[in-house]
Amino acid sequence: MDIKKLSDIARRIVVSGKGILAADESAGSIKKRFEKIGVESTEENRRSYREMLFTTPGMEKFISGVILFDETIRQKSSQGIDFPRLLADKGIIPGIKVDKKTFPLALFPGEEITEGLDGLRARLNEYFELGARFSKWRAVINIGEGIPTNECLEANAHALARFAAFSQEAGLVPVVEPEVLMDGDHTIERCRAVTEQTLRIVFAQLKKYRVELEGMLLKPNMVISGKECSFQASTVEIAKETVDCFKVSVPKEVPGIVFLSGGQSPDEATRTLEAINSLGKQPWELSFSYGRALQSEALNTWGGKVGNVKIAQEVFYQRAEKVAKARG
Repeated sequence: MDIKKLSDIARRIVVSGKGILAADESAGSIKKRFEKIGVESTEENRRSYREMLFTTPGMEKFISGVILFDETIRQKSSQGIDFPRLLADKGIIPGIKVDKKTFPLALFPGEEITEGLDGLRARLNEYFELGARFSKWRAVINIGEGIPTNECLEANAHALARFAAFSQEAGLVPVVEPEVLMDGDHTIERCRAVTEQTLRIVFAQLKKYRVELEGMLLKPNMVISGKECSFQASTVEIAKETVDCFKVSVPKEVPGIVFLSGGQSPDEATRTLEAINSLGKQPWELSFSYGRALQSEALNTWGGKVGNVKIAQEVFYQRAEKVAKARG
């Protein structure tokens, strides 16, 4: 493991004015999104859609890295160029989602565990050969009556740490994603408490498994009210609670925090990121790793029609520019 290389890659991903496009939807997830716009989820349609995003002229001004799915990292553009190479030629760092989705945590109703550690070392080595230079693993934390339990947090933190250690061994920068979901009627205070507890446990496990913090990135949720909460915190309050939470739970050695949008609309995710960065310089770069918040407008504009590609790319470019500017 070359920690200097890993650190350099991590810092390139969170360079000022840029962030990550999360284009790592599984076949099942993208099928649901395609159904909403009346497009069949065939391999060719998925390939065409991703190519539309990746070939957007000038996207490299705002996008430093792209997270790919296993299918996508093996696909080529219509010109026969491997997607990882296409991105790298634009100065964009290719990444890869490596977890195998979430499953119910046995004997813990309402809680989930992410699987995929079996065979991970071999898969990471293959992804490196395919051109990936960073990897991502998502853990899901639900808030509800009596949950999350400490056992759930420990189990997911252990998996995240093992993933991160395997990734660094393979020469990949791990993007550690413990997502506390917005689903539920919990207050922003409850989200703050759970997020802080989650991050403390995650970083304890990362330290235990000797993960080099300088060579990783954190992809967390923002501290926000539950979707069904009767009182929705303001953007200003979300920003303050989020930064205050991270100041006591995220070590300063971590190069950057790349927020997930967590179900916020494109405008909401953009405004909140701007509010967070308006609080001034922090120990870490405060960037983004957005999926739907970057893609949804372009996806609806595209609608599976070749004739809509150019205008959809313009829409994607405009949103990427807005989000990148929100970094301050």
